[in-house]
Amino acid sequence: MTEVKDKEVKELVISETKIAEKKDFEKDFLEVLKMISPGTSIRSALDDLLNAEMGALIVYENDFTPNVTEKGFRINARFSSQRLVELAKMDGAIILSKDGKKILHANALLFPSVEIPTKETGTRHKAAERTSKQTKALVIAVSERKNKITVYLGDVKYELKESSEILRRASETLQVLEKQREIYDYLLTNLNILEMGGLVAVNDVCNVIQRLEIIKRISGIVRRYLIELGKEGIIISMRLKELIGNLSKDEEIILRDYFSSKYLSAMDMLEKMNFDFLLESGNISRLLFEELYDKPISPQGIRLLGKTKIPERHVNELIVKFSNLNEILSARNDDLIAIFEKQETIEFFNKEINRLRERVLMGKDMR
Repeated sequence: MTEVKDKEVKELVISETKIAEKKDFEKDFLEVLKMISPGTSIRSALDDLLNAEMGALIVYENDFTPNVTEKGFRINARFSSQRLVELAKMDGAIILSKDGKKILHANALLFPSVEIPTKETGTRHKAAERTSKQTKALVIAVSERKNKITVYLGDVKYELKESSEILRRASETLQVLEKQREIYDYLLTNLNILEMGGLVAVNDVCNVIQRLEIIKRISGIVRRYLIELGKEGIIISMRLKELIGNLSKDEEIILRDYFSSKYLSAMDMLEKMNFDFLLESGNISRLLFEELYDKPISPQGIRLLGKTKIPERHVNELIVKFSNLNEILSARNDDLIAIFEKQETIEFFNKEINRLRERVLMGKDMR
């Protein structure tokens, strides 16, 4: 069952991350999606153009666009959706300022290099793609014939979808995320029990880390949908926050528990894993732990001891003295006196451990 779900997740993540491979560029593209999301003035204008079955070619000016444009009519007026729709009735492109707050020119002519490859067929879309590739500027083409809006940014082409379609995809992706969260909660509960019993193997930790990374990647897809949805994604955003909670912090603590001072290096390796590699938990054990998946292992105890009322300074002292959770849980009172100094404090420690053990064995929520 888990293999089937992982296959679905793989298809989802890979299909949704084709837009940009470089993170810096992806960040720029997300800013573009935010700028033209539903509820913005430019999106209102684009939707009005589609409804009126009108075409348009819109270029956001940068340092390189003057090299491929003839300005046409100078407008130099504050941007409004009504102005843009009216100006789109003329031939040629509309030039906006880089921040989109002003309409600079209308009836402009674009003459990018014809040697730049393009898969587009229409004159307007060929000019849009070539202009964006040559200048790295944001260019938007509205097709009256195909009734669609296409965004170009450098080498990336992206077709804007209707809000209803984005909302449907976001809801479906959220359902996948909910299933992954259920699997993670089950695996974490199992890890709690194994840690308390001193029965943890490398694979048990890898399964939890793997699910955390899958959730992280799927949540990234949902966040991108939220950017596209703009103000229409409030409910999806609320549910996403409920599902994610403090999972990033949880992952950090788990890695600190098993990698000590090297946890940042482990986080970096996980960040660089592609999704195909990540879906095989054996790869995680080989890369992070450099051990066989069934080798016994014990955490320092940072995570579980952090669920008790034992002061943090005492937890740190316990970890320094005993090095791992197994040793801490089996420590004798004679060994503990050096840390706690008083018998009353040792008794408090033992009560907290017994309470923790009871909560873990009963499968209670440890968040």
